[in-house]
Amino acid sequence: MDVPGASDIIDTPTMPVAVAASGDTNVVEDLYGILRVLSDGTVVRSPDPPEFCPVTFPCDHPSVQWKEAVYDKGKNLRVRMYKPSGGGEQAGRKLPVLVHFHGGGFCLGSCTWGNFHSFCLRLAAEAGAVVLSAGYRLAPEHRLPAALDDAAGFLEWLREQSVSTEAEDGWLTEAADFGRVFVTGDSAGGTLAHHLAVSAGSATPKHGDDVDSITIKGYILLMPFFGGVDRTRSEAVEFPLAEEPFLNLAVLDRFWRLSLPEGASRDHPIANPFGADSPGLGSVKFPPVLVVSSGTDLLHDRTVDYAERLAGMGKPVKVVDFPNDPHGFFTQDPWSETTGELIRLVSVFVVDSCVAVAAPKTA
Repeated sequence: MDVPGASDIIDTPTMPVAVAASGDTNVVEDLYGILRVLSDGTVVRSPDPPEFCPVTFPCDHPSVQWKEAVYDKGKNLRVRMYKPSGGGEQAGRKLPVLVHFHGGGFCLGSCTWGNFHSFCLRLAAEAGAVVLSAGYRLAPEHRLPAALDDAAGFLEWLREQSVSTEAEDGWLTEAADFGRVFVTGDSAGGTLAHHLAVSAGSATPKHGDDVDSITIKGYILLMPFFGGVDRTRSEAVEFPLAEEPFLNLAVLDRFWRLSLPEGASRDHPIANPFGADSPGLGSVKFPPVLVVSSGTDLLHDRTVDYAERLAGMGKPVKVVDFPNDPHGFFTQDPWSETTGELIRLVSVFVVDSCVAVAAPKTA
Protein backbone atom coordinates (compact mmCIF):
# COMPACT_ATOMS: atom_id res chain seq x y z
CA MET A 1 0.00 0.00 0.00
CA ASP A 2 1.06 3.59 -0.49
CA VAL A 3 2.34 5.13 2.71
CA PRO A 4 1.12 8.71 3.29
CA GLY A 5 4.02 11.06 3.79
CA ALA A 6 6.62 8.36 3.24
CA SER A 7 8.93 10.93 1.68
CA ASP A 8 9.05 12.78 4.98
CA ILE A 9 11.75 11.50 7.31
CA ILE A 10 11.04 11.47 11.01
CA ASP A 11 13.89 12.03 13.39
CA THR A 12 14.08 9.60 16.26
CA PRO A 13 14.63 11.66 19.41
CA THR A 14 17.92 11.59 21.19
CA MET A 15 17.72 9.60 24.40
CA PRO A 16 19.44 11.05 27.47
CA VAL A 17 22.84 9.50 28.06
CA ALA A 18 24.33 9.19 31.52
CA VAL A 19 28.05 9.78 31.81
CA ALA A 20 29.71 6.75 33.35
CA ALA A 21 31.20 7.32 36.75
CA SER A 22 34.86 6.54 37.34
CA GLY A 23 35.72 3.07 38.49
CA ASP A 24 34.32 -0.26 37.34
CA THR A 25 32.16 0.27 34.25
CA ASN A 26 31.46 -3.28 33.12
CA VAL A 27 28.03 -3.75 31.52
CA VAL A 28 25.81 -5.96 33.67
CA GLU A 29 22.51 -5.44 31.85
CA ASP A 30 22.04 -4.70 28.15
CA LEU A 31 18.85 -4.13 26.17
CA TYR A 32 19.70 -4.09 22.46
CA GLY A 33 22.45 -1.56 23.16
CA ILE A 34 19.73 1.07 23.69
CA LEU A 35 19.97 0.80 27.45
CA ARG A 36 22.93 -0.46 29.45
CA VAL A 37 23.39 -0.75 33.19
CA LEU A 38 26.97 -0.68 34.39
CA SER A 39 28.32 -2.50 37.41
CA ASP A 40 28.69 0.80 39.27
CA GLY A 41 24.94 1.42 38.85
CA THR A 42 25.24 3.96 36.03
CA VAL A 43 22.44 3.80 33.45
CA VAL A 44 23.51 4.62 29.88
CA ARG A 45 20.93 5.28 27.15
CA SER A 46 22.08 5.39 23.55
CA PRO A 47 21.45 8.48 21.40
CA ASP A 48 21.11 6.27 18.30
CA PRO A 49 17.70 5.22 16.97
CA PRO A 50 16.80 1.57 17.61
CA GLU A 51 16.99 -0.80 14.65
CA PHE A 52 13.29 -1.58 14.97
CA CYS A 53 12.42 2.11 14.56
CA PRO A 54 13.26 2.86 10.89
CA VAL A 55 13.76 6.50 10.01
CA THR A 56 11.66 5.93 6.89
CA PHE A 57 8.43 5.82 8.88
CA PRO A 58 6.25 8.80 7.85
CA CYS A 59 6.14 11.71 10.25
CA ASP A 60 2.89 13.14 8.84
CA HIS A 61 -0.40 11.99 7.38
CA PRO A 62 -2.44 14.04 4.90
CA SER A 63 -5.63 13.63 6.89
CA VAL A 64 -4.26 13.98 10.44
CA GLN A 65 -3.20 16.98 12.49
CA TRP A 66 -0.88 16.40 15.42
CA LYS A 67 0.92 18.35 18.08
CA GLU A 68 2.89 17.72 21.25
CA ALA A 69 2.33 19.00 24.77
CA VAL A 70 3.81 18.56 28.24
CA TYR A 71 1.22 17.10 30.57
CA ASP A 72 3.45 16.95 33.66
CA LYS A 73 5.98 19.78 33.78
CA GLY A 74 7.64 18.55 36.96
CA LYS A 75 8.52 15.22 35.35
CA ASN A 76 8.76 16.58 31.79
CA LEU A 77 6.24 14.01 30.57
CA ARG A 78 4.91 14.54 27.08
CA VAL A 79 1.85 13.56 25.08
CA ARG A 80 1.47 13.52 21.34
CA MET A 81 -2.06 14.38 20.28
CA TYR A 82 -3.56 13.39 16.93
CA LYS A 83 -6.90 14.24 15.35
CA PRO A 84 -8.34 13.68 11.88
CA SER A 85 -8.27 16.80 9.72
CA GLY A 86 -11.78 18.08 9.07
CA GLY A 87 -13.15 15.87 11.83
CA GLY A 88 -14.64 16.83 15.13
CA GLU A 89 -15.65 20.46 15.25
CA GLN A 90 -15.50 20.96 11.48
CA ALA A 91 -17.80 18.02 10.85
CA GLY A 92 -20.22 19.16 13.51
CA ARG A 93 -19.51 16.22 15.77
CA LYS A 94 -16.92 15.22 18.30
CA LEU A 95 -14.75 12.14 18.09
CA PRO A 96 -14.00 9.29 20.49
CA VAL A 97 -10.72 9.55 22.38
CA LEU A 98 -8.12 6.78 22.39
CA VAL A 99 -5.59 7.22 25.21
CA HIS A 100 -2.58 5.18 24.15
CA PHE A 101 0.41 3.96 26.17
CA HIS A 102 3.42 2.63 24.25
CA GLY A 103 5.29 -0.59 24.87
CA GLY A 104 8.92 -1.30 25.68
CA GLY A 105 8.96 -3.52 28.76
CA PHE A 106 8.69 -0.41 30.99
CA CYS A 107 12.36 0.23 30.15
CA LEU A 108 12.33 1.45 26.54
CA GLY A 109 10.21 3.55 24.23
CA SER A 110 8.81 7.03 23.85
CA CYS A 111 5.68 8.56 22.38
CA THR A 112 8.10 10.42 20.10
CA TRP A 113 9.73 7.31 18.61
CA GLY A 114 9.00 6.94 14.91
CA ASN A 115 7.32 3.53 15.12
CA PHE A 116 4.81 4.58 17.80
CA HIS A 117 4.25 7.95 16.13
CA SER A 118 3.54 6.37 12.75
CA PHE A 119 1.11 3.85 14.23
CA CYS A 120 -0.78 6.61 16.03
CA LEU A 121 -1.02 8.64 12.82
CA ARG A 122 -2.69 5.74 11.08
CA LEU A 123 -4.84 4.90 14.09
CA ALA A 124 -6.25 8.43 14.22
CA ALA A 125 -6.86 8.51 10.47
CA GLU A 126 -8.53 5.15 10.06
CA ALA A 127 -10.31 4.86 13.40
CA GLY A 128 -11.65 8.40 13.08
CA ALA A 129 -10.60 9.19 16.62
CA VAL A 130 -8.55 11.60 18.69
CA VAL A 131 -5.45 9.67 19.75
CA LEU A 132 -3.44 10.75 22.78
CA SER A 133 -0.09 8.97 22.99
CA ALA A 134 1.21 9.59 26.50
CA GLY A 135 4.74 9.09 27.72
CA TYR A 136 5.70 7.84 31.17
CA ARG A 137 8.86 7.45 33.24
CA LEU A 138 11.04 4.47 32.41
CA ALA A 139 12.94 1.94 34.48
CA PRO A 140 15.47 1.28 35.84
CA GLU A 141 15.85 4.98 36.64
CA HIS A 142 12.20 4.97 37.72
CA ARG A 143 11.06 1.52 38.76
CA LEU A 144 7.44 0.46 38.90
CA PRO A 145 4.95 1.64 40.01
CA ALA A 146 6.30 4.93 38.56
CA ALA A 147 4.88 4.21 35.07
CA LEU A 148 1.51 3.29 36.56
CA ASP A 149 1.46 6.48 38.63
CA ASP A 150 2.21 8.48 35.48
CA ALA A 151 -0.55 6.75 33.51
CA ALA A 152 -3.04 7.58 36.26
CA GLY A 153 -1.66 11.11 36.29
CA PHE A 154 -2.28 11.44 32.58
CA LEU A 155 -5.95 10.56 33.05
CA GLU A 156 -6.13 13.29 35.69
CA TRP A 157 -4.60 15.72 33.19
CA LEU A 158 -7.22 14.65 30.67
CA ARG A 159 -9.97 15.32 33.19
CA GLU A 160 -8.57 18.81 33.72
CA GLN A 161 -8.48 19.39 29.97
CA SER A 162 -12.07 18.27 29.59
CA VAL A 163 -13.37 21.03 31.88
CA SER A 164 -10.81 23.75 31.18
CA THR A 165 -11.74 26.72 29.01
CA GLU A 166 -8.07 27.34 28.24
CA ALA A 167 -7.02 23.79 27.44
CA GLU A 168 -4.52 23.78 24.57
CA ASP A 169 -6.35 26.69 22.90
CA GLY A 170 -9.28 24.42 22.20
CA TRP A 171 -7.24 22.19 19.87
CA LEU A 172 -8.12 19.08 21.87
CA THR A 173 -11.43 19.99 23.47
CA GLU A 174 -13.06 21.11 20.23
CA ALA A 175 -12.59 17.67 18.70
CA ALA A 176 -12.66 15.26 21.66
CA ASP A 177 -15.77 13.59 23.02
CA PHE A 178 -14.82 13.06 26.65
CA GLY A 179 -17.88 10.89 27.09
CA ARG A 180 -16.30 8.30 24.78
CA VAL A 181 -12.81 7.63 26.09
CA PHE A 182 -10.95 4.36 25.54
CA VAL A 183 -7.67 3.38 27.18
CA THR A 184 -5.39 1.44 24.86
CA GLY A 185 -1.92 0.06 25.36
CA ASP A 186 0.72 -1.86 23.48
CA SER A 187 2.66 -4.53 25.42
CA ALA A 188 3.77 -2.79 28.66
CA GLY A 189 1.20 -0.13 27.78
CA GLY A 190 -1.43 -2.87 27.77
CA THR A 191 -0.36 -3.81 31.28
CA LEU A 192 -0.89 -0.19 32.31
CA ALA A 193 -4.34 -0.28 30.72
CA HIS A 194 -5.24 -3.35 32.78
CA HIS A 195 -4.21 -1.77 36.05
CA LEU A 196 -6.04 1.45 35.23
CA ALA A 197 -9.15 -0.63 34.54
CA VAL A 198 -8.81 -2.40 37.89
CA SER A 199 -8.31 0.90 39.72
CA ALA A 200 -11.34 2.49 38.07
CA GLY A 201 -13.49 -0.60 38.49
CA SER A 202 -12.64 -0.85 42.18
CA ALA A 203 -13.33 2.81 43.00
CA THR A 204 -16.41 4.05 44.80
CA PRO A 205 -18.87 5.52 42.25
CA LYS A 206 -19.00 9.32 42.20
CA HIS A 207 -22.18 11.27 42.81
CA GLY A 208 -23.48 14.76 42.27
CA ASP A 209 -20.78 17.37 41.74
CA ASP A 210 -18.14 14.63 41.89
CA VAL A 211 -19.32 12.96 38.66
CA ASP A 212 -16.32 12.12 36.49
CA SER A 213 -15.80 14.57 33.62
CA ILE A 214 -14.60 11.76 31.35
CA THR A 215 -16.29 8.43 30.71
CA ILE A 216 -14.09 5.45 29.92
CA LYS A 217 -16.13 3.22 27.63
CA GLY A 218 -13.60 0.45 27.25
CA TYR A 219 -10.04 -0.82 27.38
CA ILE A 220 -7.94 -2.20 24.52
CA LEU A 221 -4.99 -4.40 25.47
CA LEU A 222 -2.68 -5.07 22.53
CA MET A 223 -0.53 -8.07 23.45
CA PRO A 224 -0.18 -7.01 27.11
CA PHE A 225 3.10 -7.63 28.89
CA PHE A 226 2.33 -9.93 31.82
CA GLY A 227 4.71 -12.23 33.65
CA GLY A 228 4.96 -14.93 36.28
CA VAL A 229 7.49 -17.14 37.98
CA ASP A 230 5.98 -20.28 36.45
CA ARG A 231 6.60 -20.48 32.71
CA THR A 232 3.77 -20.90 30.25
CA ARG A 233 4.05 -23.24 27.26
CA SER A 234 4.79 -20.35 24.88
CA GLU A 235 7.59 -19.24 27.21
CA ALA A 236 9.05 -22.71 27.72
CA VAL A 237 12.65 -23.19 26.72
CA GLU A 238 11.77 -26.09 24.43
CA PHE A 239 9.13 -24.01 22.65
CA PRO A 240 10.54 -22.78 19.28
CA LEU A 241 9.53 -19.17 19.91
CA ALA A 242 11.86 -19.04 22.91
CA GLU A 243 14.81 -19.00 20.52
CA GLU A 244 13.79 -15.81 18.71
CA PRO A 245 16.78 -13.43 18.96
CA PHE A 246 14.83 -10.17 19.22
CA LEU A 247 12.27 -10.93 21.93
CA ASN A 248 13.42 -14.00 23.77
CA LEU A 249 12.90 -15.25 27.29
CA ALA A 250 16.12 -13.67 28.55
CA VAL A 251 14.98 -10.26 27.30
CA LEU A 252 11.56 -10.63 28.91
CA ASP A 253 13.20 -11.56 32.22
CA ARG A 254 15.58 -8.63 31.90
CA PHE A 255 12.68 -6.22 31.40
CA TRP A 256 11.07 -7.42 34.63
CA ARG A 257 14.36 -7.48 36.54
CA LEU A 258 15.01 -3.86 35.61
CA SER A 259 11.47 -2.53 36.03
CA LEU A 260 9.95 -4.21 39.07
CA PRO A 261 10.73 -2.98 42.60
CA GLU A 262 14.09 -4.18 43.90
CA GLY A 263 13.88 -7.79 45.03
CA ALA A 264 10.42 -8.43 43.53
CA SER A 265 9.74 -11.60 41.56
CA ARG A 266 7.73 -11.91 38.35
CA ASP A 267 4.72 -12.78 40.52
CA HIS A 268 4.58 -9.18 41.73
CA PRO A 269 0.97 -7.90 41.31
CA ILE A 270 1.98 -5.46 38.56
CA ALA A 271 3.50 -8.30 36.52
CA ASN A 272 1.11 -11.13 37.34
CA PRO A 273 -2.56 -10.13 37.73
CA PHE A 274 -3.31 -13.60 39.10
CA GLY A 275 -0.37 -14.05 41.46
CA ALA A 276 -0.71 -15.00 45.11
CA ASP A 277 -0.45 -11.38 46.25
CA SER A 278 -2.55 -9.87 43.45
CA PRO A 279 -5.99 -8.43 44.24
CA GLY A 280 -8.99 -10.51 43.25
CA LEU A 281 -10.77 -9.30 40.13
CA GLY A 282 -14.15 -10.93 40.70
CA SER A 283 -15.76 -7.81 42.19
CA VAL A 284 -14.07 -5.34 39.82
CA LYS A 285 -16.44 -3.68 37.36
CA PHE A 286 -15.02 -3.77 33.86
CA PRO A 287 -16.46 -1.96 30.85
CA PRO A 288 -15.96 -3.79 27.54
CA VAL A 289 -12.38 -5.04 27.08
CA LEU A 290 -10.72 -5.96 23.79
CA VAL A 291 -7.70 -8.24 24.15
CA VAL A 292 -5.46 -8.80 21.12
CA SER A 293 -2.98 -11.67 21.00
CA SER A 294 -0.50 -12.86 18.40
CA GLY A 295 0.24 -16.49 17.70
CA THR A 296 4.02 -16.22 17.40
CA ASP A 297 4.40 -14.17 20.57
CA LEU A 298 6.18 -15.58 23.62
CA LEU A 299 3.46 -13.86 25.66
CA HIS A 300 0.65 -15.51 23.69
CA ASP A 301 -0.41 -17.99 26.38
CA ARG A 302 -0.42 -15.35 29.12
CA THR A 303 -2.56 -13.07 26.97
CA VAL A 304 -5.07 -15.81 26.19
CA ASP A 305 -5.14 -17.00 29.81
CA TYR A 306 -5.79 -13.43 30.99
CA ALA A 307 -8.76 -13.04 28.66
CA GLU A 308 -10.17 -16.47 29.51
CA ARG A 309 -9.98 -15.78 33.23
CA LEU A 310 -11.78 -12.45 32.87
CA ALA A 311 -14.44 -14.08 30.70
CA GLY A 312 -14.83 -16.83 33.31
CA MET A 313 -15.63 -14.08 35.85
CA GLY A 314 -18.36 -12.77 33.60
CA LYS A 315 -16.43 -9.71 32.41
CA PRO A 316 -17.30 -8.32 28.95
CA VAL A 317 -14.18 -9.46 27.12
CA LYS A 318 -13.60 -9.93 23.42
CA VAL A 319 -10.47 -11.70 22.18
CA VAL A 320 -8.90 -11.34 18.75
CA ASP A 321 -5.91 -13.44 17.70
CA PHE A 322 -3.47 -12.82 14.87
CA PRO A 323 -2.10 -16.37 14.59
CA ASN A 324 0.80 -15.74 12.22
CA ASP A 325 2.13 -12.44 13.50
CA PRO A 326 4.79 -11.50 16.07
CA HIS A 327 4.56 -9.42 19.20
CA GLY A 328 3.91 -5.76 18.39
CA PHE A 329 3.68 -6.30 14.64
CA PHE A 330 1.70 -3.06 14.26
CA THR A 331 4.64 -0.97 15.46
CA GLN A 332 7.17 -2.98 13.50
CA ASP A 333 5.20 -2.33 10.30
CA PRO A 334 2.55 0.35 10.96
CA TRP A 335 1.45 0.47 7.30
CA SER A 336 0.96 -3.24 6.65
CA GLU A 337 -2.37 -4.78 5.67
CA THR A 338 -2.41 -6.69 8.96
CA THR A 339 -2.03 -3.46 10.92
CA GLY A 340 -4.91 -2.07 8.89
CA GLU A 341 -7.03 -5.04 9.92
CA LEU A 342 -6.11 -4.50 13.57
CA ILE A 343 -7.17 -0.85 13.36
CA ARG A 344 -10.43 -1.91 11.69
CA LEU A 345 -11.16 -4.26 14.59
CA VAL A 346 -10.34 -1.53 17.10
CA SER A 347 -12.72 0.81 15.26
CA VAL A 348 -15.52 -1.74 15.37
CA PHE A 349 -14.93 -2.31 19.07
CA VAL A 350 -15.11 1.44 19.76
CA VAL A 351 -18.37 1.80 17.84
CA ASP A 352 -19.95 -1.28 19.41
CA SER A 353 -18.93 -0.21 22.92
CA CYS A 354 -20.57 3.19 22.45
CA VAL A 355 -23.89 1.84 21.20
CA ALA A 356 -26.53 2.05 23.92
CA VAL A 357 -28.72 -1.02 23.80
CA ALA A 358 -32.18 -0.37 25.14
CA ALA A 359 -33.34 -2.83 27.75
CA PRO A 360 -36.33 -4.91 26.59
CA LYS A 361 -39.64 -3.91 28.07
CA THR A 362 -41.33 -6.33 30.39
CA ALA A 363 -45.07 -6.83 30.57
